[in-house]
Amino acid sequence: METSDRSDTQFDVVVVGSGAAGLTAALALASKLKVLVLAKGQLTGGSTAWAQGGIAAVLDAGDTFEEHIRDTMIAGAGLNRLETVEYVVERAPSAIGRLVELGVPFNMEGDALHLTREGGHSHRRIVHVNDATGWAVQQALLKAAEDSPNITLLPGRSCIDLITGRHEMRYSGSGRIWGVYALNEQTGHVEAYTARATVLATGGAGRVYRYSTAPRGATGDGIAMAWRAGARVSNMEMMQFHPTCLYNLEVKNFLITEAVRGEGGHLKHPVTGHRFMPDYDDRAELAPRDVVARAIDDQIKRYGLDYVHLDISHRPPEFVKEHFPNIYEKLISLGIDMTKEPIPVVPAQHYTCGGVLVDLDGRTDLPGLYAAGECTESGLHGANRLASNSLLECFVFGEAAAAHILDHWDAFDSPPPIRDWDESRVTDSDEEVVIKQNWTEIRRFMWNYVGIVRTTKRLERAMHRIQMLNGEVEEYYRHFRVSTDLVELRNLLQSAELIVQSALRRHESRGLHFTLDYPRTLPEAQDTVLVP
Repeated sequence: METSDRSDTQFDVVVVGSGAAGLTAALALASKLKVLVLAKGQLTGGSTAWAQGGIAAVLDAGDTFEEHIRDTMIAGAGLNRLETVEYVVERAPSAIGRLVELGVPFNMEGDALHLTREGGHSHRRIVHVNDATGWAVQQALLKAAEDSPNITLLPGRSCIDLITGRHEMRYSGSGRIWGVYALNEQTGHVEAYTARATVLATGGAGRVYRYSTAPRGATGDGIAMAWRAGARVSNMEMMQFHPTCLYNLEVKNFLITEAVRGEGGHLKHPVTGHRFMPDYDDRAELAPRDVVARAIDDQIKRYGLDYVHLDISHRPPEFVKEHFPNIYEKLISLGIDMTKEPIPVVPAQHYTCGGVLVDLDGRTDLPGLYAAGECTESGLHGANRLASNSLLECFVFGEAAAAHILDHWDAFDSPPPIRDWDESRVTDSDEEVVIKQNWTEIRRFMWNYVGIVRTTKRLERAMHRIQMLNGEVEEYYRHFRVSTDLVELRNLLQSAELIVQSALRRHESRGLHFTLDYPRTLPEAQDTVLVP
């Protein structure tokens, strides 16, 4: 690995994001090209390291691609693009094979990979590393990247905007992307990193909500940057709420993995002990996430509860500890013994199913710009992501983007001279409380007005607040020196606006988008595509 203090800022490819999608793309590109990987904060700060459940792939003799495809389409409420689902599912086993080669220590059952089952899946097809799969994958990919002489890893870089034709010394007027402007979090200065091709792998926009399992940096950066540069976004109204986030006054975003229900956990009323999921769906606790999340939300609102119970204490204690060691230890530290008592849980925002529109090669609308992972709308997830398809999408599309860049490298021009970021007109702010106030306000009204159950009136109220904040945040951005908090606030607000715009356009209830004003599902599934 080249040292992180490398002075030059021009590379063959710039990858924004150091999670599964970004590092997968970087490793594939590094066979021939010089690659820069930029990360906001630490290299392990993204969502990949937080993933508990696992990765879905057809590996069992009794399973088939057709059934994995069908399960994905059912969970996605028909909004998926079949071509994309087939493309990803058929490449899943080979993706797992490459992870094994990288040294990911998947759980084994004899000589075969141990497979678990999660909600929405008709078979056991989830490979995992206990209940900390994401961390194991992150470590393996990061080690491989560190060992590659063609990959430069630069943490502590908050990307502000994509470099486009308007930033060229001689303005070309083209929509071509030449890299990114990024804030050096240590020096406070903005640096221009240029490249022939740029890959966005920045994760989702989960932190737009008050309650989310997403890490602190999931502020929709890549989605907002691509939108401002002129790329279309699609299906931003499809925000997935995980049914089971730990309810705890001190720990706000600890996820209780889907696999707890997959291995027999029951959802119960905390007072009566009634197991309520069979009242809502024949699949009970194994129904897709949107169904389970709405059921829990209904129980909480109907009975005035703070939470419901997730109970797996009827399984043998040794089984629970073996399958969920990290969750067990975390809960024990909080005074909860999941082998003897139920876990208090609530729904929380978990995954951004919409994003920057990409094709099967990971290409966006903008020449030179690719994207992979949670910041995209590839057509895989549709109106609701099937459990453990998220990491899989990262691997498949990270490799797809890299393959297309390598195959067409001769067609990529070298970047022209680019203007430096103008820092002369800005000063430090003595009113940074504005950032905290607006951040808190966005997350609160998004949770209350644009959450699990929506109405047109609530959405219009949210849009009214967004329009008021837009002017305030833009004025602040133009007059004061940028900081990571300010960059994130700007992107959060942009992401919130895209979510609400998309939700107002969908006059039906489908998958993750449920509105009391349009409770029925229309006969034909159509994407919500926003054009800048």
